[in-house]
Amino acid sequence: MQEKEKQRFAPLKNVTALWTLVNRLQQRNDDLPGFGVFHGPPGFGKTKAAIYVHNKCQAPILTIGESWTRKKFLQKLLEELHESKTKGTVADLTEKAILRLGENIDRPLLIDEADKAIDKGWIELIRELQDNSNTPIILIGEEELVSKLKPTPRVHDRVLDWVPAQPCDLDDTRKLATAYAPQLQIADDLLELVRIESGGVARRISTTVSHIQEFAQTAGLTSLNRSNYGGRMHTGRAPAVRYEDDIRKLVLAARAA
Repeated sequence: MQEKEKQRFAPLKNVTALWTLVNRLQQRNDDLPGFGVFHGPPGFGKTKAAIYVHNKCQAPILTIGESWTRKKFLQKLLEELHESKTKGTVADLTEKAILRLGENIDRPLLIDEADKAIDKGWIELIRELQDNSNTPIILIGEEELVSKLKPTPRVHDRVLDWVPAQPCDLDDTRKLATAYAPQLQIADDLLELVRIESGGVARRISTTVSHIQEFAQTAGLTSLNRSNYGGRMHTGRAPAVRYEDDIRKLVLAARAA
């Protein structure tokens, strides 16, 4: 498995959605398509949902890198499948990967940043792996992944189900608050404001909860609500541009302090 930083886990609805998709693919009839697609905007928690699936059933995860070639993809896949011999031609590595995947066809393969395989022109390689191993493969990517697959009918028509990642609701926001600020009581009115301001994006909510915790620690508070929180909200909007006069004023103030 690729190196991953320590993760804080919150059982969001998108985790359940991906796990349900995996089960559907595992339980399908052999003559049904073996691809699933999990798609949505950045920050919706797709990758963390994939990490949960990995931990649940030891599913290999690949996150396609910007610089990857077909050969690099296959070498990384074989490493995930605990294959020590990863030298050879693309054809040799493909055959080896098919054999390895076929050893356990109930074990799904999760491919994150799958859009890049389409952009680079080797999504058909992934189709070859699925066709010949019968392994369930989940393609994970941004919202454009759906439209990008349309011009490739040999992959598009092999998708059993398309599952869109959803923005966080209040219940998801509560779970993120529990994961990132477990010792702090945050009232629902503040959490709902966080959800609205963040656009329901899990990554922004998590960042805002960390800001809330810092604010509480500085203020010596153990509970916060909408009326007593005066800290930052991570909205995804870029900060206002600071003009030369504003910067000059800041410099002069610093020198005078």
